[in-house]
Amino acid sequence: MKIITIVGARPQFIKAAAFSRALDKQQEEIIVHTGQHFDSNMSKIFFDELEIPEPKYNLGISGGNHGEMTGKMIAAIETVLIKEKPDWMLLYGDTNSTMAGALAAVKLCIPIAHVEAGCRGGRLSNPEEVNRVVTDRIAQLLFAPTEIELHNLEQENLAENAHIVGNIMYDSYLYAKKRNRDNPDFLIYDLNHNRVILPEQYYYLTCHRQENTNDDALINILRAMNQLEAPTIYPVHPRNRGRIKTICNLEKLDHIILLEPLGYFESIKVLMDCIKVVTDSGGLQCEAFYEEKQCITVLDFTPWPQTLVGNRNQLSRPDTNEILRKLNNKMEIDKNYHPFGNGYAAEKILTHIVNYNKKV
Repeated sequence: MKIITIVGARPQFIKAAAFSRALDKQQEEIIVHTGQHFDSNMSKIFFDELEIPEPKYNLGISGGNHGEMTGKMIAAIETVLIKEKPDWMLLYGDTNSTMAGALAAVKLCIPIAHVEAGCRGGRLSNPEEVNRVVTDRIAQLLFAPTEIELHNLEQENLAENAHIVGNIMYDSYLYAKKRNRDNPDFLIYDLNHNRVILPEQYYYLTCHRQENTNDDALINILRAMNQLEAPTIYPVHPRNRGRIKTICNLEKLDHIILLEPLGYFESIKVLMDCIKVVTDSGGLQCEAFYEEKQCITVLDFTPWPQTLVGNRNQLSRPDTNEILRKLNNKMEIDKNYHPFGNGYAAEKILTHIVNYNKKV
């Protein structure tokens, strides 16, 4: 069985690594990298450290508006599909790369398997929501992380070929945590590429979404972090680097340590040792939940409502006072609550694909 896996953004590399490890000699996987994340610190480092097979195709498509990017991806992916004639296309999450792969495959009658199916934010004004809905609508196999996503698919009459498999990001988290225990040494660098020794106590901030990186929102988030009792570690997305350095200099935000983007193992290690997390990343809010670190998600929705229990994850506007207030809320953890599965989502996904082939 030949599977083409489409990836393009950092979270997809991490998920694809878990699935690649689950494959055996009966399956051939061809990885297609659209190029949506192209910076070495946002792309190549993940293939290297996660031991993902090198992409057979790197389409080099990044930048431009949503329509332009998606259109170029569809055309390029279609060329690959015609050449390779795969049995399946495997897609992750909700990026432009995901929807482009789905549209290219469905036109060629190639069956689609969608990992993280059924995640919903409820607003089509959100580009990722459009990508999720379209991909789920045309996929043959839908892999829901939990009961909540399966219920969403049932409400849309899409549950016939849907399966709860757990969150594949949990597979990757457990793998990274074990690797960090086996090899605890790692290097991190500031924006001038000087090595940074982490303080004994610190907060962990990531912030990259468009709605949070306009000047007003970003300044409010950074002001909140600068007022905390311990410094904040902030790995900066390449596209925001100039703006953030300027803001930190003008505002004299000297309690924030700006870093180069972190590799996945490094990010999990930083998470393991931090006090709390402030983020707008869907992946990091889940990883904070796994690690039992309190998280403030600077968005007005989350694709992971399972995390919104006991103040373990709280939504916040990009407002200085609101972020600080919610960081002070007490977190409560129910040790019996494990909504994201047992760390074997990749194996379950592979089994369902194989079994589907046997039925048709």
